[in-house]
Amino acid sequence: MYTGNTMLWKPPPTSTLTSIAVQNICAKVLERNGYNPAVCSFVSGGADIGKLIASDKRVPLVSFTGSTAVGREVGVEVQRRFGKSILELGGNNALIVAPDYTDTDSVIKSVVFAAFGTQGQRCTTLRRLMLPGTIYDEILERMKNGAAKLLTKIGDPLDAQTLYGPMHNQAGVDLYVRTVEKIKEAGGKIECGGKVMDRPGFFVEPTIVTGLPHDHELVQEEAFCPIVYLLKYDTLEQAMEWNNEVEQGLSSAIFTNDIKTQYWFTGPNGSDCGIANINAPTNGAEIGGAFGGNKSTGWGREAGSDSWKQYMRRATSCVNYSGKVELAQGIKFDV
Repeated sequence: MYTGNTMLWKPPPTSTLTSIAVQNICAKVLERNGYNPAVCSFVSGGADIGKLIASDKRVPLVSFTGSTAVGREVGVEVQRRFGKSILELGGNNALIVAPDYTDTDSVIKSVVFAAFGTQGQRCTTLRRLMLPGTIYDEILERMKNGAAKLLTKIGDPLDAQTLYGPMHNQAGVDLYVRTVEKIKEAGGKIECGGKVMDRPGFFVEPTIVTGLPHDHELVQEEAFCPIVYLLKYDTLEQAMEWNNEVEQGLSSAIFTNDIKTQYWFTGPNGSDCGIANINAPTNGAEIGGAFGGNKSTGWGREAGSDSWKQYMRRATSCVNYSGKVELAQGIKFDV
């Protein structure tokens, strides 16, 4: 579909070389289809460039992907000039295992991938795992075993055999270290992990935490690293309250075979997230659907069949072929 839009995009300054490669691909595609490659233009820089984009009236729409804190500033700046913003911000995502669900193999495969795949550096990463008491101990031990197996397949993320790679940069490692220290100070228990690996590169251990209450400030925050909090709930209603109590509302999941529970989870009294998965982890299953969240996640949507409409101006037209003027609501206005 041709919409006539042009695009100026700015990646984070830590991925400039990858972004140049992507820009070259886009330019070739545009040229081969008869378009000026400047239709899609790339600019490199840091926060100073981002601020200029947000405040420039010549940019009618700003789509921002990043942290809730920075997104809040972007949204305010764009709104200040009555521009339009699409915000895809953080997610403090939860997965609930219902008491009726007994396929623990599927649970383990899902939660280990969701919590530790891409080293927790994904907005849909699993941060909070809510379990009934009947399977809590079993899931905890099997997750610890799964994390240990990941450590036997660490290395270069370009290697197809690698399951667990490095953090993006030193800042990610520093965040991990600070978070682990705060967990210990708060009385949380590090069930496994909690250390920076003694090897070249930005490698940290997958980490499972127990012992912190659901409403602790650390559990309420999103740490963009491989740390997951395990919580034991009494009732599904309680678990749903915990799912919805964080400020973000990106992705959520429940594992259940009860169709009434499924409809409850996806209905108006269930998950308040933009993505609600059934028997699938918080990350990955949303491909092809409208991607985005609610609350402090920003309310924006990317992908999906109609997301392109967000990038368009809407106009309402009235065309009169009758040969006479009909006023609104049939008003008689003779002059």
